[in-house]
Amino acid sequence: MLELPYFAGLLIQGAATVLVLTAAVFLRQQLTALLLALVTSASLALVALASQTETLVVLCGLIAVFAAASWRLAPVTAPTALVHGAALACAIGAAAGWSPAHTGLLVLVVPVIAALLAWRLGDSRATVPVEVAGAAAAVLAIALAATDLPLLATVLALCGVIAAGTAIRADRRPVGYAAAALFVLAIWVRLAAWDVSTPEAYTLPVTIPALLVGALRHRRDPRTSSWTAYAPGLTATLVPSLFAAWGDPHWTRPLLLGLAALLVTLAGARHHLQAPLLLGGAVLLLDALHELAPYIVQVTDALPRWVPPALVGLLLLALGATYEHRLRDARRMRHFLTSMH
Repeated sequence: MLELPYFAGLLIQGAATVLVLTAAVFLRQQLTALLLALVTSASLALVALASQTETLVVLCGLIAVFAAASWRLAPVTAPTALVHGAALACAIGAAAGWSPAHTGLLVLVVPVIAALLAWRLGDSRATVPVEVAGAAAAVLAIALAATDLPLLATVLALCGVIAAGTAIRADRRPVGYAAAALFVLAIWVRLAAWDVSTPEAYTLPVTIPALLVGALRHRRDPRTSSWTAYAPGLTATLVPSLFAAWGDPHWTRPLLLGLAALLVTLAGARHHLQAPLLLGGAVLLLDALHELAPYIVQVTDALPRWVPPALVGLLLLALGATYEHRLRDARRMRHFLTSMH
C-alpha cells in the first residue's frame, strides 16, 4: 500500500470527491457517481477529524462543492451541503471551546438557511429534502442545548420562530402547530430553569389572551379547528400545572387543577369542541389517578395476591361477553368525537 502523507491523502480524496460529483452532474450515470461522491465525501470528512484545521477546511470545501452541484442535483446535493454545514457549526464550536449548548445556537443557522432555501425553491423536488435536513439540524441543536435549560428554552423559541416563518407559506400552514408546540415547550423549560413553584402566575397571562384570540378566530370562522383555536392556550397552563401538581405534597393545587380541568371538559362537551374535551379530560384523568394512586396501592396490598389477577380475568370475560356492544359504543364515541370541531 502507498504510505502517503496525511495532507496528500486528504488532497487525493478531495479531488476524487470533486471528480465523481462532476461526473454525476454531466454524465448519464448520475446515480452511481452521486453515491460515490457521497461515500467519498463522508470518508474525507471522517479522515479530516484527525486535525482541527483540516476538519474546518474540508467541511468548508465540501459545502462549497455540493452547493455548486445543486444547480443540477439539488434534491441530493443541497441537503448534503446542509448536513455538512451542521457538522461545520459543531466543528467551529469545538474549535472555539464552546459548550455544547452554545454550539447548538450556532447550529440553528442551518435550519434558517434551509427555511429560506425551501421558500426560494417553491414546488421543486428539492424542497422537501432541504426541509428535512433543516429539521434534522434543528433537532441536533435542541439535543446539544439539552444540558443548559436557559439556552434550551432559547433554542426552542428560535426553532418556533423558524417554524412560524415556514408556516407563512400557504402549502406549509400545518407547520404552525409545530411552532405553537415549540413556543409552549420553551415556556415550560424556562419555568423549569427558574425553579418556579407556581407556574400559573406565568402561564395564565399567556393562556387568557391566547384563548380570547382563539375564540375570536373561531367566531369569525366557525370551520376553524378547536385544536387551532384553543389547544395552544389550554396546554400552556394545564400541562405545567399538571407537572407541578404531581410534585406538590399538598392537596390545594391538585384540587384546583381538577376543578379547572372539569370545567374545560364540560365546556368542550357543551359546545362540541374536541380540543377542550380531550385535553381537559386527559388532565382530569391524570390528576385523579395521581391523587388516588396511594389509596389504590394500599387497597391492593391489603387484598390477597390472587384477587387482582382474578378481577382482571373477570373484567376480560365481561369485555369478551359484551364485545359487540362495546364495539358499537366505541364506534359511537368515535363518531361523536369526529363530529366535533
